[in-house]
Amino acid sequence: MKKLSVLCLVLTLVIGSVGGALAADVNLPKNMVWSCYDVGSSGYVQASAIANGFLKKYDIRVRLVPSGTGIGRTMALATKKASVGMLASEALFASVGSYEFASYSWGPQDIRSVLGRPTTVVLVTTEKSGIKTAADLKGKRVSWIPGSASLNVKMEAYLAFAGLTWDDVERVEFSGYADSLKALIQGNTDASISSPHASILYELESSNKGIFHIPLPPEDKEGWRRFQNVLASAFPRKETIGASISKENPVDAMGYRYPIVTVDADADAEFIYNLTKALDETFPLYKDAAAGMEDWNIKLSSGVPTDIPFHEGAIKYFKEKGLWTEENQKWQEQRVSKLEKIKKEWDKAIEEAQEKGLKEKEFESFWTKKLSSLQ
Repeated sequence: MKKLSVLCLVLTLVIGSVGGALAADVNLPKNMVWSCYDVGSSGYVQASAIANGFLKKYDIRVRLVPSGTGIGRTMALATKKASVGMLASEALFASVGSYEFASYSWGPQDIRSVLGRPTTVVLVTTEKSGIKTAADLKGKRVSWIPGSASLNVKMEAYLAFAGLTWDDVERVEFSGYADSLKALIQGNTDASISSPHASILYELESSNKGIFHIPLPPEDKEGWRRFQNVLASAFPRKETIGASISKENPVDAMGYRYPIVTVDADADAEFIYNLTKALDETFPLYKDAAAGMEDWNIKLSSGVPTDIPFHEGAIKYFKEKGLWTEENQKWQEQRVSKLEKIKKEWDKAIEEAQEKGLKEKEFESFWTKKLSSLQ
């Protein structure tokens, strides 16, 4: 009995030593701060699950700083209060200085991606509306949410797929995302952008109006060219889970990255390499934490296109895993080159605007016009 106790003690020490060696294999700070979406959002749930994986495997504590705005999440990175930002489309907007970042105090931000979970956005209407394609939206009521550039630009891209613009539809304003979806049930709008998993869509599905998802056929190359002219980071993606959606009844929709693990371009390459490795190695611990978490699989989350170029430290890890292709490298170089061109034009625009004495609002319009010719 005594020998057995000694043996157990030895095994415990050996296993503990092995576990410690594995944990030490990832060289990261014991405490980190990440900015993320606000409490209650799917982005916050996912960030929490990943942070919990870091704690369990490496004894690394991640403090989440939630914010309800893209500016707030990006500000934490810009001011070095966070080393990582779990961002959405604001990563793209910040990188080119568009929408809320088209101001004297912001402009193009030098940021990079580590991983970006692929997910889906759908354009929803009612079965009773008779709207079957994006082209059918002409003259119809379309939801617009002031201050929500991420949602509005996705709607703009759906319109562009059919060769339409906001001038071809009746824009209906709503105070928020949830209200724009409730309006479908209430009959106050004809089309709204949504996550396919939004609970309100199941209410719409069971209502007397029914639900219909406007498709984006991947074989419509010209439509997708127009779509990506508005939102370059989007890609065709078949959704199989959601209200009235299944593997037997999938929908061809817009794929994009959310959340995007975002860091400064000048972040230490070894730190980012180890961060990427940790995100990959803890995947088994968080992949079942919530719906869609399985899409954090590094084979999916390291793909292109995405909103911003990848950090060199992440690329180093992708190459070791055999995930970085010639196609990825070509996309990376083209995107970096375009962002460098945009930054140079931004500097010129600042000088010109100051010479003209443009006020903040005037400058936003001035820069937006210049940027549209560069995209």
